Amino acid sequence: MAITSANQLELLQTAEAVAREKMIDPNLVVEAMEESLARAAKSRYGAEMDIRVSIDRKTGRATFTRVRTVVADDELENYQAEFTVEQAKQYMANPEVGQEFSEEVPPVEMGRIAAQSAKQVILQKVREAERDRQYEEFKDRAGTIINGLVKREEYGNVIVDVGAGEAILRRNEKIGRESYRPNDRIRVYIKDVRREQRGPQIFLSRTAPEFMAELFKMEVPEIYDGIIEIKAVARDPGSRAKIAVISYDGSIDPVGACVGMRGSRVQAVVNELQGEKIDIIPWNEDQPTFLVNALQPAEVSKVVLDEEAGKIEVVVPEEQLSLAIGRRGQNVRLASQLTGLDIDIMTEEQESQRRQAEFELRTKLFMDNLDLDEFFAQLLVSEGFTNLEEVAYVEVDELLVIDGVDEDTASELQARARDVIEAQNKAALDAARALGVDDTLIEFDGLTPQMIEALAKDDVKRLEDFATCADWELAGGWTTVNGERTKDEGTLEPFDLSLEDAQKLIMTARVLLGWVDPAELEADDVDEEFDADIDTDEEAEA
Repeated sequence: MAITSANQLELLQTAEAVAREKMIDPNLVVEAMEESLARAAKSRYGAEMDIRVSIDRKTGRATFTRVRTVVADDELENYQAEFTVEQAKQYMANPEVGQEFSEEVPPVEMGRIAAQSAKQVILQKVREAERDRQYEEFKDRAGTIINGLVKREEYGNVIVDVGAGEAILRRNEKIGRESYRPNDRIRVYIKDVRREQRGPQIFLSRTAPEFMAELFKMEVPEIYDGIIEIKAVARDPGSRAKIAVISYDGSIDPVGACVGMRGSRVQAVVNELQGEKIDIIPWNEDQPTFLVNALQPAEVSKVVLDEEAGKIEVVVPEEQLSLAIGRRGQNVRLASQLTGLDIDIMTEEQESQRRQAEFELRTKLFMDNLDLDEFFAQLLVSEGFTNLEEVAYVEVDELLVIDGVDEDTASELQARARDVIEAQNKAALDAARALGVDDTLIEFDGLTPQMIEALAKDDVKRLEDFATCADWELAGGWTTVNGERTKDEGTLEPFDLSLEDAQKLIMTARVLLGWVDPAELEADDVDEEFDADIDTDEEAEA
């Protein structure tokens, strides 16, 4: 077709109609038309030419121009779209490199193939504009609840119409065995919005803990207003959940507010979640207290917290054990997710047996190594001594408090303990050297002979090897995968090495090797201290 006065206005009318239908900017459609016309003109005049098309936004008139750019003599590559300063003088008064010269060329007639190509360009541009609009609309809505209409189900995944586009509710994001029919209304949580090649991908969820939190926010005005805060949520979707809440107003009970009059508020959430039972728990800053709350309805006798390992031991009466663990471990698993701690549940009898076993083990340690009778070894354990180092290097006064121990006995005990430790150290060093440990690692301050032997067995035999280790490889740690916490065993974990101490040892080794400038470390320490001082000052002012 030819761009004539008869169809000039039709271009604008078409652009406006498409823009209105797709809810995008009409200018984007016109720009797509300009690009498609320019492509058709290039096929007529030559692909190497720089042909540009401009459509008047009022009259619809399309203007075709050929553009040539002024370049340096040694940069001239495309004779159709570029020319040198000397060549440009016949068209321009004072040409300079980088300037452009435009001249109008006759409009082209679009044949069938060119028209088809132009149509494809326009459709592609419209699709891109539509995808951009969808992405911009939904990117800030991630983390919120939306109502949608089920369009179809594909291989267990539900395609949902969310108004301005389609979203997907994957099979593993549905509660239990939920099934939907076309045109069913569905309430879902927008878990993620990604810009992908095929357009924005909107991923929905009904199993995410955040979905429950958002439902409570909708049902409980106090949560929406910030008077009550949801601190943690743990779910076994479709079966049971625990939610921890705290009130910032002393006159409002957070649990009661979430339950509502005759359970109306929590029941609304339960109905939406297909009958999922919900335990509403008061949050507490004290982790053991919070854990006792989280294990409800089970009663807890005692809690022992190991903050460094992120582990907690819970002692319950025998008759409460099954209730604390829950069906298939559900109760303790949800409590673990809620608190972020690894929970070990035992009965009072099991704890007593474990303590007795520890007592006997330590008693045997002192009997075998210090040549003591059973009674004397038990006295040491009863006073809190757990290893030979404590006996060898403790203040003498702490040994004198034991019945029947005088200064001579205390000195003899310490001498025996030191002799045993020295023998063990020598044996460990001999074993490490036999494994090929380098003197640079043996002479490194901060590692005991037993640690060096353990490192050697793990193929860490030089200071360079040690300096390349990660802190968790030495001290151990915890990794959370799909909501499950797994233990990473550390080479030096049996020696009670903390992550902080592991970091310091590794950085010291790197400084000794010249890999790290100690001045930079000092600067970092100063910055940290400065930040800490600021935080302290702000807290004091508050």
